[in-house]
Amino acid sequence: MFLMGFKENLKAELAFQDMQVKELSDTTGISRHTIGNYLSVRERIPTADVAVKIAKALGVSVEYLVTGEESQLEKPLLAAEIRALVQNFKLLSENDRKMIIAITQLYKNQGRKS
Repeated sequence: MFLMGFKENLKAELAFQDMQVKELSDTTGISRHTIGNYLSVRERIPTADVAVKIAKALGVSVEYLVTGEESQLEKPLLAAEIRALVQNFKLLSENDRKMIIAITQLYKNQGRKS
């Protein structure tokens, strides 16, 4: 199994969340230039405190950004929560599902503006 490094995982997470470097910079207080260095230079890895800020802003663990894998300790709780959400979602009507999707998208977009 190929594990991506910090640079690749950060790029992938930014793309997944449709987040720009400016947004991450504004959220973390880390300069765009510094974040740009993490994205362009393979050997450049942030200090632990900076990695924590980035991980918190993205809603992922530092371990995920470094290794591309979640901690085994976090997986059972997260998996159980996701399963419960999916099960509850399946019980909703099609109209209610669309409403939930719209609401979560709204919250996601509002979070970026804050």
